[in-house]
Amino acid sequence: MVCIIVLSCASEEAIIGTNHSAPKGAILIPVAQHIRAQISQSSWIRKMFEEGERLKPIYGEDKVYDFTIGNPNNEPPAAFREALLELASHPVPGMHRYMSNAGYPETRQAVADALSTASGKALTADHVVMTVGAGGGLNVVFKTILDPGDEVIISAPFFVEYKGYLANHGGKAVIVQSKEDFQLDLDAIAAAVTAKTRAVIINSPNNPTGVVYPADSLDALNRLLEAKGAEFGRTLFVVSDEPYAKIVYDGVTVPPVFAHIRNSIVVTSHSKDLALPGERIGYIAISPEIEEAPLLFDGLVLANRILGFVNAPALMQRLVAKLQNASVNIDEYREKRDLFYDNLTAMGYEMVKPQGAFYLFPKSPLADDVEFVRRAQKYNILLVPGSGFGKPGYFRIAYCVEKRIIENSLEAFRALAKELGLPG
Repeated sequence: MVCIIVLSCASEEAIIGTNHSAPKGAILIPVAQHIRAQISQSSWIRKMFEEGERLKPIYGEDKVYDFTIGNPNNEPPAAFREALLELASHPVPGMHRYMSNAGYPETRQAVADALSTASGKALTADHVVMTVGAGGGLNVVFKTILDPGDEVIISAPFFVEYKGYLANHGGKAVIVQSKEDFQLDLDAIAAAVTAKTRAVIINSPNNPTGVVYPADSLDALNRLLEAKGAEFGRTLFVVSDEPYAKIVYDGVTVPPVFAHIRNSIVVTSHSKDLALPGERIGYIAISPEIEEAPLLFDGLVLANRILGFVNAPALMQRLVAKLQNASVNIDEYREKRDLFYDNLTAMGYEMVKPQGAFYLFPKSPLADDVEFVRRAQKYNILLVPGSGFGKPGYFRIAYCVEKRIIENSLEAFRALAKELGLPG
């Protein structure tokens, strides 16, 4: 057996050896080197969330203002509870057994019908694979489409786990910056495309900024990738991560990717729109216009199995089949956005007003966003630095919390603002 050995007197140096040859006093490290490296750079979101869990017993729940994690505080819609009670009261024989690795045909067809209506494209059940949330879905997609060394372009700021998902399957993240208003910088994307590019990830409404990419931007991205794909002789996919697609405000709509981008793959979950993050239920849908779509579908089904997901949760599949047009109360999120945005901007914090999702992404009053987050902790305000999303100089606020937490936090934000030279 091969393991990593770290000498107890060494600083951070690792030595590769075998158990029987381990120097006296050595410490055996039972994890792979790349995992050890990732642990040391683990998610800022989780770090700050855990800090909140530590502080709450000390100061009390109402005096710790935890805005770290996108964990919806509202309950699923009434239609979900009704469907759950109906299924529990009238169980379907065999409903807890295995099904096709792609999921129940009736659930996949329900998803396909909803997507067909939204996009005007004719999807069937054979364009949909039910997954263990969006995280599971993204891993299935990358396992299916990536060869070792393939590159995937990501616009910053972005959900940091993308990089880990790509590394799982031999992919390389190529980070480009978005525009000042966080919209896609198509020139930067074009410059980043190489012969090794396989896909571009988009996320609209975006985590962490809440911006929505308009239809003309998607059309331009499609033209860009069609031209680059022809140049390099390979299909370039757009992987659209869409868990917030139903959480939009002020009359904004999210353009259906299938209506604008030919080689597109949608990955989403019902963690946000139905407030079911712990149930881990989502899906992958592929554009019917992709050449050899049946082969891509077969690859996704195989990857779903061999990655160990096997299939999406059976009970949740039956429930969400009936809920493709349902969502949580979006007005509750809009009210919290407005409460936070109006008060913080009046204090001098600068930010782009979110069009969707449930995050604010203000500029840090300090150039060092990590130091700003540390300063905020003095006031029991828990935030995530923009560095955690590939965008230093900003910070993220997740406002999917009880309204009273936002209200109680405003004086602390005001005191922090004044300390840092803002009007407050």
